[in-house]
Amino acid sequence: MNFEIYKYSLPKRIFIRIKSFFKNIGIGFINFFINLGKLIKSLFSKINKGIKNFIYNFKNGNMLTKTSYFVMGLSHLFRGQIVRGLIYLILQISFITYIILFGGNYLSMFFENFFIGGHIGRNETSDFWNDELGVFDKVAGDNSFHIVLYGILSLFIIIFFIMVYLSSVKESYKLEQNEIIKKENNGIKKDINNLLDNKFHNTLLIVPMLGLFLFTVVPLVTMILIAFTNYDASHEVPEHLFSWVGFANFKEMFSANSSLGATFWRVLGWTLIWAVFATFTSYFFGMILALLINKKGIKLKKLYRTLFVATIAVPQFVSLLIMSKMLDTGGGTFGSGGGVITQVIERVFNYHLKFGLDINTTRICIILVNMWIGVPYSMLMCSGILMNIPEDLYESARIDGASGIRRFFKITLPYMIFVTGPYLITQFIGNINNFNVIYLLSGGGPGDPLKYTNGAKGTDLLITWLYKLSLGTDRNYKLASVIGILVFIISAVFSLIVYNKSSAVKGEENFQ
Repeated sequence: MNFEIYKYSLPKRIFIRIKSFFKNIGIGFINFFINLGKLIKSLFSKINKGIKNFIYNFKNGNMLTKTSYFVMGLSHLFRGQIVRGLIYLILQISFITYIILFGGNYLSMFFENFFIGGHIGRNETSDFWNDELGVFDKVAGDNSFHIVLYGILSLFIIIFFIMVYLSSVKESYKLEQNEIIKKENNGIKKDINNLLDNKFHNTLLIVPMLGLFLFTVVPLVTMILIAFTNYDASHEVPEHLFSWVGFANFKEMFSANSSLGATFWRVLGWTLIWAVFATFTSYFFGMILALLINKKGIKLKKLYRTLFVATIAVPQFVSLLIMSKMLDTGGGTFGSGGGVITQVIERVFNYHLKFGLDINTTRICIILVNMWIGVPYSMLMCSGILMNIPEDLYESARIDGASGIRRFFKITLPYMIFVTGPYLITQFIGNINNFNVIYLLSGGGPGDPLKYTNGAKGTDLLITWLYKLSLGTDRNYKLASVIGILVFIISAVFSLIVYNKSSAVKGEENFQ
């Protein structure tokens, strides 16, 4: 640990630590892009090596091996691996059929205007007069959303087929080499045994990986691409086509001169302020509470812990809904015009609680309610950690004349930060995306129409704003997708940088 810093005054120490923090963030950004460059370089190196091997095997393979480059599994069929050869052949036929009958059409419309901007699809739904029925009828057009979704799915299927194809031709050349050196090729029984024994982990992962691909990867990539379109309520599919617009949505979102940009920066600022206060108030008050309960001489420790655990036992959404009713300005227990408690506060302190009416008051109430919910979790976690701090450290500090406050800052706090560093990062990211507390307490309100647009209000986080843009009355899927991308970037960058700079990673040897 760096003890040199303690020769400075407290304000100077705070300034040095803040300066070091932002310096580490800058270094972290640089290292991130350096490592990303190395990863890309390594990837291209492997691709280059694979292409060279692909060409080499084709040039040096016999006629059967070369034919298998065009008809997958042919080499396997003629060399005794009937089942594997049939699987490769069926996969090739299925892939070609899929592209011709389904995927090819969606891919062509997907890329038709991808680079130049324009409609996703060719024909909009239109009306025509039906003489037989005497009414207007509709002619179904292209569905832009389906084109994006199935276009992405088709791209992944192509990538998967290429991987299988490369595996097939590589195996074909290997089978030829085995024939030359008189080595026996694996039969179907040995392959099955491998799948149920040595490679059983791969067999078990097939279904989870398929589910991950279909229900996570494909929707995620589709959502990212929607951010580069003008898909909103005025382009509801399938009646209307939406278009590629490039980075126009990001430019508008980041522009402080536009009403949308001003709203975004306000919501982002409150999101970060909320995440900091929600994380550290719960953490430090939980730690203080744990220290008080675990202090020697305190009686009824089990009772105190039980009371706080009871708070956790109640479902969070129930607690939040009850608190929202209690704080309601229309007659809640603490709201203006409410019960006895409110009347006493108003008469004695001449203060009217404006929850839901004043933005700053509502924000403070939300942070306080979050403390009530979050402190018991931190208390329980810190209690367990405090019991594992070696008593010898405190005894040595007492012998050296260290006060209780100095023991806390030199022993307890560094140890707690070391153990709970990853937890704090997780909590911070969780609070950035803390939908329940905000939505159930205030619904994101109140809002100032002069400062907030596009459905956002004064206590909305990015995640609650995203929800409103996706499922509200004025749906704006393009902006919701942009916000989703930005939330991911903020969370990922913060997690990677802060974790790698935390004592949990860099100072492990100090706590062995």
